[in-house]
Amino acid sequence: KFLVNDDGSLGERNDLACTSIEHKLGIHGSPTASMTFGDNGGAIGYLVGEPHQGLACMFTMMNHARLNVGLEGVGVSERAYQHARAYALERVQGKPALAGSSTIAGHPDVRRMLMDMKARTEAMRALAYFCAGQMDRAAGHPDAQERAQAQALVGLLTPVVKGWCTDSAQGITSDGLQIHGGMGYIEETGAAQYFRDARITTIYEGTTGIQANDLIGRKLAREGGRTLKGLLTRIDSDARRLMDARDPELSSIGDALMRAVRALEDGADWQLAHSDAQPQDCAAGAVPFLRLAGTVIGGWLSARMAEAATAQLAADSSDAGFLRAKRITASHYATHILVEASALRDIVVHGAASTLALSDDQL
Repeated sequence: KFLVNDDGSLGERNDLACTSIEHKLGIHGSPTASMTFGDNGGAIGYLVGEPHQGLACMFTMMNHARLNVGLEGVGVSERAYQHARAYALERVQGKPALAGSSTIAGHPDVRRMLMDMKARTEAMRALAYFCAGQMDRAAGHPDAQERAQAQALVGLLTPVVKGWCTDSAQGITSDGLQIHGGMGYIEETGAAQYFRDARITTIYEGTTGIQANDLIGRKLAREGGRTLKGLLTRIDSDARRLMDARDPELSSIGDALMRAVRALEDGADWQLAHSDAQPQDCAAGAVPFLRLAGTVIGGWLSARMAEAATAQLAADSSDAGFLRAKRITASHYATHILVEASALRDIVVHGAASTLALSDDQL
């Protein structure tokens, strides 16, 4: 807050001041302030870096921040799941429908919400870690071509990690509150805090809409879909292998994954075909396309977890309960979440007309 004289000594106070602390919906542990600059003659600022390079420098910081906010979505979702699970396993109300259960965790709808929270959060975490692994490959792989391919994947996945993980966190934390019932609406239970804190994650460091526009523009259209198509080839190969598995559960997951891959391919092809002539239509379907990409890539990583768990079960049964849970969680993702891909594909391809048809007065 002080200007520094040429000899290094402290000079006058710089002309800036904090005028208030904002009252926010959530993240109360991170204060947000209103600042004023130059009320008494002018604040002194200092150039960092070269002139006219500020935006480029900002994006270097922003890309890291966006990945971190994506992980924030994962973290708050995991904590909301843990909190809801603990409550469901101790809360007694009504007669549970599931044998062996005496709490609300035995009610099928509560179990459905818990499984949705678990499956989505595990897929989100896998996506964030997969992207982090590609960052390591981009930084340290000995082969230059491998480094370039990994960096291209990081660029493609960054808006998906940020956008999809935080978007998913809204529903996950809402389900966590719902599992608590009326007590979830009471602050003392803690369930509402996750719901409130998650809300900012789709806004700061670039809204979900900004992430989606980045995905369809800079990351898809600019390179003709090359990186996404390469990733889809990998997913397609894994889906075919799973479909051919003798294990019925893995085969079913592979079948669902293959249908989802086709949906993402269709959505990407439509975006690429219309990016020049109908950019507004593409933008209208940008967020659904981001959700489609996250859903499918998350489903792929869930399927890989199920396959790895199956192999580990065959080799060593010392952690059989955990490994079987991985298979069941991936199966739940395939039958409850991955099936959303076809609907999202239809929104991307057919949804722009109704989105853009009304005039301002008709809204």
